Amino acid sequence: MPADTTAQGTARPAPTNSPDPVELEEQAERRSGLRTIRKVAPYLWPDDKPWVKRRVVIAMSFLALAKIIAVATPFFYREAVNILSGEGTSPAWLFGAGAVAITVIYGLSRVLNVGFQQLRDAVFAPVAQNALRQLALETFQHIHALSLRYHITRKTGGLSRIIERGVKGVEFLLRFLLFSIGPLILELALTGIILAVVFDINYLFVLAGTIAAYVWFTFKVTEWRVRIRKEMNDHDTDANQKAIDSLLNFETVKYFGAEQRETTRYGTAMAGYQRAAIKTSYSLAALNFGQSLIITAGLVAVMVMAAFGVQSGALTVGDFVMVNAYMIQITTPLNFLGTVYREIRQSLVDMGQMFDLLEQPQEVRDAPDAKELKVSGGTVRLENVVFGYEPSRPILKGVDIEIPAGQTVAVVGSSGSGKSTIGRLMFRFYDVGDGRITIDGQDLRDVTQASLHAQIGVVPQDTVLFNDTIFYNIAYGRDGATREEVEAAAKAAQVHDFIQSLPDGYDTTVGERGLKLSGGEKQRVGIARTLLKDPPILVLDEATSALDTDTEMEIQAELKAMGEGRTVLTIAHRLSTIVDADRIVVLEKGEVVEEGSHAELLARDGRYAQLWQRQAADEEGDA
Repeated sequence: MPADTTAQGTARPAPTNSPDPVELEEQAERRSGLRTIRKVAPYLWPDDKPWVKRRVVIAMSFLALAKIIAVATPFFYREAVNILSGEGTSPAWLFGAGAVAITVIYGLSRVLNVGFQQLRDAVFAPVAQNALRQLALETFQHIHALSLRYHITRKTGGLSRIIERGVKGVEFLLRFLLFSIGPLILELALTGIILAVVFDINYLFVLAGTIAAYVWFTFKVTEWRVRIRKEMNDHDTDANQKAIDSLLNFETVKYFGAEQRETTRYGTAMAGYQRAAIKTSYSLAALNFGQSLIITAGLVAVMVMAAFGVQSGALTVGDFVMVNAYMIQITTPLNFLGTVYREIRQSLVDMGQMFDLLEQPQEVRDAPDAKELKVSGGTVRLENVVFGYEPSRPILKGVDIEIPAGQTVAVVGSSGSGKSTIGRLMFRFYDVGDGRITIDGQDLRDVTQASLHAQIGVVPQDTVLFNDTIFYNIAYGRDGATREEVEAAAKAAQVHDFIQSLPDGYDTTVGERGLKLSGGEKQRVGIARTLLKDPPILVLDEATSALDTDTEMEIQAELKAMGEGRTVLTIAHRLSTIVDADRIVVLEKGEVVEEGSHAELLARDGRYAQLWQRQAADEEGDA
């Protein structure tokens, strides 16, 4: 007997096996699947929609009727065969009907089975579509509620793919989980009971063994196939991202003659998808063959037992035929089990990704007691504002700026000094790390985002337009704007005459991101859109730096007129555009180093004067 080393204190702890990464992933997927089912369930049984509950109950009733008829149908088949083979007469429960009448009843039962299934689908369709619409709307709304930080780190192609696959997954799950797996279990249970009661308990054992082997094999192989499918989806998402990214940057691709490079890049991603898709095809062939082998073995075993029963006189030919009918009847849904199980697993994965998206927290949220922003004058103050996109890299370091009501304050400085960040913080794309920003004394974190956004108009450096008409893009400034109001805004932005000169006028489509218009035309449409919004506070974020000098001078006059009577923050790159500002603030490395009027800052001969002289020298050199 080995010595007990525990008492001597020399025993070693039992080795711990490190968890299998694949097993951990499968456990995570199962937990995710249960979470997904819990989240979908309320859409099938919502407390505020009694009509949905009624339709679910009616659909499930039709389903139960269809399965009861399906299980009863082989009895008619047996009786018709027995009468025709001379081994029996019409039983009492068929009221003495002959073989022809029983055959007609058999046909009617099959029709009723299909009819109730179709009624089930028709009744349930509005429930499924309502669930899809609600989920799609919630996801779309949530994506718009997420922070700018999330959107600039997310790939649009991948995001759209997640939503698309997630919504399709909901539809598949609702249809097949309710109308394939549930009915299959019910039908198998009823068939097993009938075989045990009408024939012999051994038939039930064979049937149960066949189904157990079939399900075990199907699930094992399908688990393997799900991992391959996940790999295929990853390659599909990657290829889609590359395609969309390349098409969005069409001009850049052309500038650098990179068509072949982009094609190669896309082709490499598609090659990975191709390899995974081929593996999927191979695994499907293995799955189908294995399923066929198991189900055929079970079918043959049951038929041999029935054949012995017929030879011994214990069973009739009709019984033999009925057993065959039952086995064939359950074979069809079982054959789809692998596909349905795989698709349900994949749907759960796809939906899990969509629900992960829905659970993505909003970085910027309204406070529980947030009030509407009330703008009386429009005074904006930045009070000791500290902010960094990453905690380790601060951008603004205690910035104090005041923009009095009705005045124009310009912020200038080198690239990376934090100019545009101030505009984003004012619009509350992000919350300040320390300090606060107020409008007429109201902290931006204490008011609703909707009311804040309604009071601030932004003209960015690059105005991005929707792929719609010019009218739609200008009218986007205020929901419900009339034709007259849109045209008035266009006239104020000096773009009305240009629009009228187009063949389709205001109904001209501007193309994706407005690429059919020139930079100046896009900028004027953007100005018209903001004028239509008519906000008391205006942020001009390098609104003309991307334009040529002549166009810039024209638009500057329009921007100046636009700022009359408003509080204006101008974020400028070209200093010549802000010489008329009431006050100029100079930022360097996230700190205010100078402020004053254009003349005062030049007289001070500090950082602003250096920037002015450098830009003047550059312009003279270009001339």
